[in-house]
Amino acid sequence: MTRPFARIAGIGAAAPDRVVTNHDLEQTLDTTDAWIVERTGIRQRHIAQADESLSSYTLRAARDAMQQAGVEAADLDGIVFATVTPDRRLPSIACDLQSALGAKNAWAFDLVAACPGWVYSLTVAEGLMSTGQGDTILVVGAEKLSTITDPMDRSTAILFGDGAGACVLRRTTPDDDRGILATYLGADGDLAELLYIPGAGAAEPLTEETVRDKRHLMRMAGREVFKAAVLAMSRSTDAAITRAGLPPDAIDLLVPHQANLRIIEATAKHAGIPMSKVMVNLDRYGNTSSASIPLALVQAQAEGKLKPGMIIMLVAFGAGFTWGSVVLRW
Repeated sequence: MTRPFARIAGIGAAAPDRVVTNHDLEQTLDTTDAWIVERTGIRQRHIAQADESLSSYTLRAARDAMQQAGVEAADLDGIVFATVTPDRRLPSIACDLQSALGAKNAWAFDLVAACPGWVYSLTVAEGLMSTGQGDTILVVGAEKLSTITDPMDRSTAILFGDGAGACVLRRTTPDDDRGILATYLGADGDLAELLYIPGAGAAEPLTEETVRDKRHLMRMAGREVFKAAVLAMSRSTDAAITRAGLPPDAIDLLVPHQANLRIIEATAKHAGIPMSKVMVNLDRYGNTSSASIPLALVQAQAEGKLKPGMIIMLVAFGAGFTWGSVVLRW
């Protein structure tokens, strides 16, 4: 196992103030709180107001991460922003964030990898750092999934929420053993249409017909996605821990993508990690895609579950299909 090249120096998270509970959904959907909790573990989710931009709460998360890391906007060399719901198609929301922060020295770009987006972004940022593209990089995962979710589709409306998370990734010093120990990324585009948006892209531009047929909103084959997620998450945990050169029982805390409690439990069981060592907060936020892991990390830190020197496993799976994992020493 080689010395870590980059470490997380600060984390931050934010979500819209508006909370939609399962009981609220009972008023519009053929569902119940008990049914949702039993099948997903979700009790509520944060949903942005129509006039609330993704940039607004992402900025709060980014500033919190920077404050914890002790860096100013001028210290940032780059911004990698994972999202599938940017405020606009052009320019990138990473550039909008760069402007809002006043980070004039930072390069910036968006990354699209759905739910594992933040894990992908950590890996990309570490790689760019290794090539000399900077010593301090802001890594963001943020979504406004309510804009691509059909509120009348029970299979998706109960799952997704809005939120943002960020971290400051910094180059380690020679005497620092904290940081990223191993990463693993994967994808299988053959499974794309199990979770996808059929229209509103360049192949089928947004039109009145597209909106009427709801082809600009997510569609999901839930049972098939569940099976693929369990397989991919298990594969990711195995690969990352092997690359880190550590035994499975070395993991002090598993922080998985917060999509479904059953998927989380299956992943932990496969890895031989007791649920007492698994961070779960999807009951509060639902599935926030690329924001879910940093949201969970921030809560874990607030609850005293992150201690210096702990070995942390991050693992996620999402549309694409994409998956990935990171093992790091906190």
